[in-house]
Amino acid sequence: MAGKNNPRSNSRMTIFLFLLAFSLLLFLFSLSPLRTPSPTQHFHVSDAETSFLASLDHFLLAHAQTSLKDDDTAPRDEPQNDDMTKKLDDAVFHSEMDRLLSDPYYPVSLPLRVYVYDMPPKFTHDLLWLFKNTYRDTSNLTSNGSPVHRLIEQHSIDYWLWADLIAPQSERLLTSVVRVHRQEEADLFYIPFFTTISFFLMEKQQCKALYREALKWITDQPAWKRSGGRDHILPVHHPWSFKSVRRYVKNAIWLLPDMDSTGNWYKPGQVYLEKDLILPYVPNVDLCDAKCLSETNPKRSTLLFFRGRLKRNAGGKIRSKLGAELSGVDGVVIEEGTAGDGGKEAAQRGMRKSLFCLSPAGDTPSSARLFDAIVSGCIPVIISDELELPFEGILDYRKIAVFISSIDAVKPGWLLKYLKGIRPAHIKAMQQNLVKMAGKVVNIKLHTRRSQRVVEGSRSQCTCECRSGNITNTASIIS
Repeated sequence: MAGKNNPRSNSRMTIFLFLLAFSLLLFLFSLSPLRTPSPTQHFHVSDAETSFLASLDHFLLAHAQTSLKDDDTAPRDEPQNDDMTKKLDDAVFHSEMDRLLSDPYYPVSLPLRVYVYDMPPKFTHDLLWLFKNTYRDTSNLTSNGSPVHRLIEQHSIDYWLWADLIAPQSERLLTSVVRVHRQEEADLFYIPFFTTISFFLMEKQQCKALYREALKWITDQPAWKRSGGRDHILPVHHPWSFKSVRRYVKNAIWLLPDMDSTGNWYKPGQVYLEKDLILPYVPNVDLCDAKCLSETNPKRSTLLFFRGRLKRNAGGKIRSKLGAELSGVDGVVIEEGTAGDGGKEAAQRGMRKSLFCLSPAGDTPSSARLFDAIVSGCIPVIISDELELPFEGILDYRKIAVFISSIDAVKPGWLLKYLKGIRPAHIKAMQQNLVKMAGKVVNIKLHTRRSQRVVEGSRSQCTCECRSGNITNTASIIS
């Protein structure tokens, strides 16, 4: 899944989030083989393998061998008093005025400037070491049947992003985003706390205590106080992560796997598209590159494939209905399975032999299965009425996927008749598009300024919760 686009927008946050997301995708789904750095090299993401485990080994080795990184010379951030918040606010004003007078395109100019907090190791490196030292011995399953370490790998976006942001600028992938070491120069602030690792690998009360510590550390920062967190980026990529305290950071930009407008995972007012960014799951299966696709596409003998958990909650109950409707049907493979090593091989083998891959809602509207299908060259059949897709402002998913409403999908015989009726030329076009694929800072500044001047309790306080419902219609692509 590769691509590059640098759209202009009236919103600098839109530009930043799209560039951030696309650059991340370029790394995760790159079609080029990547080199493995030697232990003496500086770690940087562009040299790492795309395997989370292999990359993490190199990252921790590099950081264990040097006590001070070339691009991390600033002293560790520590909470400051309210006087520091006022000093920072004054410094930001002068910095913005300088940029306004010197840059005719400000505030829509690039690159965008990000300040990465240097948090205490217990929120960052220690959690990565915890994962590395325990994942081989962690055989317990989550409530949905997935091995814990595989679930963490699926939600490792926060690792890939942070590792790139703290690398030397000359070696970074996100070249349209510059890391700055002076807070008054920053457009945005990145909080590098591994919320998912801590949730799954720490004892419950210990994790909640760490969450409270992280919350206090974050909200004590002068930059947070001056904006209320509106210009801060927080990775909460698993829907359970940071759950006990996240109501206190709802103004921040969240990096999410799912918008979940059903209200099952996020409370009203916590997440919305105008503020947050949906990032894809990291695929469970290996990339089927252009050569692989040229070899497998002519041999895709299975019409429709699904392997996963058939019993799910909330919107995922559609899975059991689909399983009952499709099991035993000629040309269809429906298998119960989890994401262990054997499950990965079975899913990868099945997807590469199939024309279409079923992607129904899980416990949340999204599922890693969608991205497994994309990197396998299998056309996703998305059945999730409440789904919000990553980077939909840039990517037209209609060119690579089939969208089916849940009402139509469970009608006896309807789904297979529909899929069989899709023209071969249209299928070929979607397969080719799969190969190609294998604005908000201005708004943030507005809400920050208004929150600093509007009287507390005023009805004029802006919340930006201007959301519209997502209704899935089955578009006709047969004729």
